Amino acid sequence: MTYEKALQCLSDPTRRQVFERLRSGPQSVGVVARGLPVSRPAVSQHLKALKAAGLVSDRPEGTRRVYYVDPDGLGELRRWLDGFWTDALESFRNEVAAANAAAANAAAARRKP
Repeated sequence: MTYEKALQCLSDPTRRQVFERLRSGPQSVGVVARGLPVSRPAVSQHLKALKAAGLVSDRPEGTRRVYYVDPDGLGELRRWLDGFWTDALESFRNEVAAANAAAANAAAARRKP
């Protein structure tokens, strides 16, 4: 899975709802579909797309399939998002250091006769 596939897959609001329903744990298509404004076959198609993006896995349970969030796929997306956080913190640290240096230089210039 690549983060591009995951983001593209989650850009669909209904698919995002399907994915969020799996947050509480493994569920069958019927349970996921309950209360959604789309049919069970549509939910199955959304789950298929989520699985292709690496965000969801499934396992057989009797005569049905149970779907769950794939921690590996979600981990890859999280690592990509964490990169933004790391970059943002580094930029903030650099800005603070530059502002502190400018303030120290200005204070030193005021002290000179």
